Formats: sequence, structure tokens, C-alpha cells
Amino acid sequence: MASEAHAGESDPKASESDGSAARVAPAPNEATEVVGGRIETVGVSKHPAPSIPESSLSLADIERSQSHPVQWVVYIAFVLIAIIAPYWLGRLLAVQQTAWLTGQMSAFEPRGLAFLSWTVTVVAVTGLGVAVVESKSWLWRIVFVVGLAAEQFIAGLSLLKLNFWYSTYVVYGDAAPLANAANLGIIGAGFGVAVYAVLWVGLLILIRKDSPLNVLTRSWASFIMFFVIEVIALLVVMFGGLLTTV
Repeated sequence: MASEAHAGESDPKASESDGSAARVAPAPNEATEVVGGRIETVGVSKHPAPSIPESSLSLADIERSQSHPVQWVVYIAFVLIAIIAPYWLGRLLAVQQTAWLTGQMSAFEPRGLAFLSWTVTVVAVTGLGVAVVESKSWLWRIVFVVGLAAEQFIAGLSLLKLNFWYSTYVVYGDAAPLANAANLGIIGAGFGVAVYAVLWVGLLILIRKDSPLNVLTRSWASFIMFFVIEVIALLVVMFGGLLTTV
């Protein structure tokens, strides 16, 4: 009887060793994925082979290989050409082809020329802004150069400088208000850019990051604010009495 009772009792050391062995045994490294249109559990390696080959290049080496300095040098050269050449050509036409140019400008109203010059200036500034945001795209850099060249050409035709109204009266005579209107369109767009820059920097300084007003500093909100300010500047130029004053 004693032997039967002893045989019926479980060995605590054996059960403890079995439990510890169960705890020590590693769980299978498995994953669930679709195989042949069915969901199956498959085993995966704990140490998979790397899919990206090892490279001796550092991050600085990779960034240098993607910088393309020659392209940037060529682009900066085009920007300088867009600043100088169209303005020089416009002034040359204004001085040497004044009668022909006056006949062409007489087809426009002063407000129309102000709107045209404002438009090309805003296009140039917009291209520059989007080029900064989308730094990997060359499209907006090209838009900036084209808009800048157009703005400089109009500035040359209208003899834009600090006291332009004297130059336009000497060259264009009675048609000077047309050239003055083109200058005012460019100046109005420039003032709009200045006001936008001050407001945007002020928002960055004054608004906390956890404030609901921080949405105004996002890119899409900034562009909306920019165009609203530019439209207000255009309306001031066109309907604020400046075209008849200058």
C-alpha cells in the first residue's frame, strides 16, 4: 500500500524541472502572411540576411554625390542673366524706340499695365517660394527665372528706379502715366511681399507651437495669406488713387 501511495504521488522536483524547461524553451519565430491566396503562419529567421549591401560611403559622401554643384552654378548664372539682360533690353527699347513703344502701350489702360506688371512679379515671387518648399523640383525654379526675367523687362521698359516719375516724363511725355502704372504694379507687389514677410516672421515669434493659431504658420496657410495680401496691394494700386497721383 505504501509503495502504491508513493507511486501515485508526483515528484515535485520532476514537475519543477519540466516547468522550467517549458519556460526556457524558445518560442518559435513566426509570422502570418498571405501565401498562394491563403493566410498561413510561416517561420522567419531571427537574423535575416541584409537586403542592402554594405557600403564604404558615408552620409556626407552620399549628399555630395547628390548636390550637383555644376547645375547650381549654371542656374545662378541664369538668374543673374535674368536680372541684368531683360532690364537692359527694356531700357534700350524705351530710349531708342520710344515712339513705337508708346504706340504699343497706348492700347492698354493704366490699370491694365499695373495688373500685368503686378502679375509677373507675383509669379516670380511665387516660383521662388515654392522652389524653397519643393527643393527637389526644378519646375518652380524655372518659373522663378522666367517670371523674374519678365518683371525685369517690364521694369526696364518703364524705367523703374527710385524717382521713376521724372525719367518716364522725360522719355514718354504725355504717355508717362502708362509707364508709371507699370512701375506701381511692381512696387505694389514688392510691398505685399514685405508685409507678408513681416507678418509671417511675427507669427513664428509670437504664436506658441501648441496654440490653435499655429495653423497659420503652415505652408498652405502661408500661401493663402500671401495671395490675400498681394490682392489687397493690387486693389490699393488700382483703386487707391495712386495711378492718377504719380
